[in-house]
Amino acid sequence: MEIRQLTMEDFENRAALSQFAFQMTWTEEQTAARKSGFKPEQDWGAFDEKGELMSALLLLPLEAWVQGRKLAMGGVAGVATWPEARRQGCVSRLLSHALKTMREQGQSVSMLHPFSFPFYRKFGYELTIERKKYTLDAKHLPPRGEAPGRVVRMTAPDIGVLDGIYSAYASRYNGNLVRTPKWWETRILTQEGSNLAVYYNESDVPEGYFYYKAKERILTVHEMAALTETARRALWSYAANHDSMVDEVALLAPMDDQLPLMLSDPRFKQEIVPYFMSRIVDAEAFAKLYAWEKGAGGESVLLQLEDRHAPWNDGTFRLSWSEEGEGALERLDSGSGRESGRGGEAIVCDIQTLAAMLLGGRKPTWLASVGRLAGSAESLRLLERRIPERTSFLMDFF
Repeated sequence: MEIRQLTMEDFENRAALSQFAFQMTWTEEQTAARKSGFKPEQDWGAFDEKGELMSALLLLPLEAWVQGRKLAMGGVAGVATWPEARRQGCVSRLLSHALKTMREQGQSVSMLHPFSFPFYRKFGYELTIERKKYTLDAKHLPPRGEAPGRVVRMTAPDIGVLDGIYSAYASRYNGNLVRTPKWWETRILTQEGSNLAVYYNESDVPEGYFYYKAKERILTVHEMAALTETARRALWSYAANHDSMVDEVALLAPMDDQLPLMLSDPRFKQEIVPYFMSRIVDAEAFAKLYAWEKGAGGESVLLQLEDRHAPWNDGTFRLSWSEEGEGALERLDSGSGRESGRGGEAIVCDIQTLAAMLLGGRKPTWLASVGRLAGSAESLRLLERRIPERTSFLMDFF
């Protein structure tokens, strides 16, 4: 088996594999568009001894917001395998190669949307992003009210204005993408028949936007971002002005959203939807980039990590912090002391659990209570104090 980047000559085979795996049929126009946008350097394939493509994945060079900082992130997408090549280790080899590639490219974290959570957990990914899904009757909309400032329909999208609001909003969460103008053009502002409205405060500063579609008496909110409570109220008042033309409203929200508490009647359909998984690619690099909580200088814990697919993460480390919250992960050995640490002060966990703590908002003490990690109570409490509380959210899909 050979693992290599695709070339333009591989496009037809890659296109056939993708259409088969994801049960799609592209039109001639769609095929031409995908070919013109094909970036073979981002596609990796597993080939048999005859040079036939067996499996492939897309590795996207992206950035994500983590604790208010922009981190280089490897987005894994388009993973596909022909039926006759399944259960031969193709995806395992591709993912292992992708991890090495991401590390070389300085991408300390990776994210993906799984077809199967158990499958990707085997490769070190963990659920870190869930979303709330609301479906409510129009009668449940917040009541219309007066708010300072104004809401203006944006007939021609101004990406500069939208991204200014988005970036300020997205950076409040772990996991949201850092969007480029091209991403806005090709990934976001592509919903036919949709509308944009922007809230400007009394000083004419944009503080929120509402991206939506009203069709067949359903108001579908693609995105809503509000930087202030006033902006939130103004945008919901704008939404309520559609009450004569819609019967139902559908939207996705972060897990810390408190819309039900804001409504007079919170009895509407609310679901929690598991969404994206994340993985720490390079633990030592990630610890340096992560914005830890401030505290006493010189604090540290021992950390014994298990990572079967990224050996550079597997072993015993000392995780230490400065007073200002800068972290460092220093390797102490290659893992030979793993067993001796189980009864001592070291925190023992796998790479998935580390992602659950640092990217998914799960507390170390709770993870210990359910058997996901082990360690002394003192070490767990110290680690917990040093991890800032921040909700995970992702407004995009890839």
